[in-house]
Amino acid sequence: MAYTKEEIHALVENQREFFLSGKTLDVKWRKAELRKLKEAILTNKAKIIDALAVDLGRHPSEAYLCDIGPVLMEIDEYVKGLSKWAKPETHFSGLACFPSVFTKVYKLPYGVSLIISPFNFPIMLSLGVLAASIAGGNTALIKASSKSAASTSAIKEIIAEAFPSEYAVVIDGGHDVADFCLEERVDKIFYTGSPNVGKHVMEMASKNLTPVTLELGGETGNWAIVRKDANIKDAARKIAFFKILNSGQICININQVAVAEEVAEEFVEALKQEIVRQIGENAVENPEYPKLIGSRAYSFIEEEANEYKDRIVFGGVGDKEKCKYGPTIIYPVGIDEEIVNHEIFGPLLPVVPFKESEIDKLLDVIERREHGLALYLFTKNKKWAKKVMSSSQYGGGCVNEVCVHLMVKGVPFGGTGHSGMGCYHGVWGFREFTHPSTVLFGKTKGNLSLREHPYTDKKVNWMSKFLK
Repeated sequence: MAYTKEEIHALVENQREFFLSGKTLDVKWRKAELRKLKEAILTNKAKIIDALAVDLGRHPSEAYLCDIGPVLMEIDEYVKGLSKWAKPETHFSGLACFPSVFTKVYKLPYGVSLIISPFNFPIMLSLGVLAASIAGGNTALIKASSKSAASTSAIKEIIAEAFPSEYAVVIDGGHDVADFCLEERVDKIFYTGSPNVGKHVMEMASKNLTPVTLELGGETGNWAIVRKDANIKDAARKIAFFKILNSGQICININQVAVAEEVAEEFVEALKQEIVRQIGENAVENPEYPKLIGSRAYSFIEEEANEYKDRIVFGGVGDKEKCKYGPTIIYPVGIDEEIVNHEIFGPLLPVVPFKESEIDKLLDVIERREHGLALYLFTKNKKWAKKVMSSSQYGGGCVNEVCVHLMVKGVPFGGTGHSGMGCYHGVWGFREFTHPSTVLFGKTKGNLSLREHPYTDKKVNWMSKFLK
């Protein structure tokens, strides 16, 4: 179905009317809707798995691990914590406000939310965000990706069966339909995707001063750093897994790995062995290996690999018909080369050797580039790792691990700068979809005239004492 501008407008207006009815303000009602969403996902699990296989060549286990399971965990967390999170806070107003001594902070929903989701994790990054929107008390329009057509079709059917369109609806279509949505006066926009499109979303949102959350991959990609003292086999094992997963199409994936030159050859050999152990000599022939989302993505990866074909030390093999390109190691790569100055979003892994004695210089180069969504350090020096992780600018990350920080309950996930703004998951998702509204409850008796004219010397002296 191709949506027209008028149809999108009608959906937005119907959702606004539904929101203004006040029905979504009831926390018990929100919990019931969250449970309804969970039941809809469980009931249609097979349909979702089939759709992910069509779009991304996902193995059923990977489909559950990366898309279905995380959403179910998120919903459970919202149901468990929502009553506590939504409860108004009571604060002492302070002597300056006497005799009005109590102030409330209400956690109010924004209203009509617009969720624009990507193709790489089409379930988690649509329905997972929807769960946060529901928890916050909003209605939701989900503009799902046209690239992952099977998954979009599946969630469209699932949401239509579970909720009325005036509460939650999935919209398919291309960039023109996305722009129809962005032209509407919605109350909150949540976008996941590339920095370039993120800029467009912000520009469109600015026309209505709509608050925006951006979850982006990062302009120059995410770094992993393997120091001389790292457990090389362990680092290679984990990095290999991550580049194989979803064929590298992950916003928090390792874009490039910097390895101390003293152990670089050892690391590259260990990485080769791990890729073979996990997915075989030729990943393209392995049915467990996912595919790229489409011919355009395949061509981008193939063309970039061809530019560095003289330095491909592993992989470099693809099948255009299957839309699969195997994990590919490119070594050595200089820190200023083009391939490490943009997001790859695929199975290519440039390896950048550096002198262990010049680790600070490496960090300085990384810090001066656009901030990544993730940073990964491999080292036995925990003191150094803590210092770097607590003083650098990036979204989130791991020490001696990859990507699993995304799975930790109760902690925020989000980027900074070109990797995004705002964060979500658990209570942070609830906060992202609500506005904290401060309300002071005044007294009608015992009011002081200190803050009123005329300002006599006596009043000024008393005010000074109160303020101190």
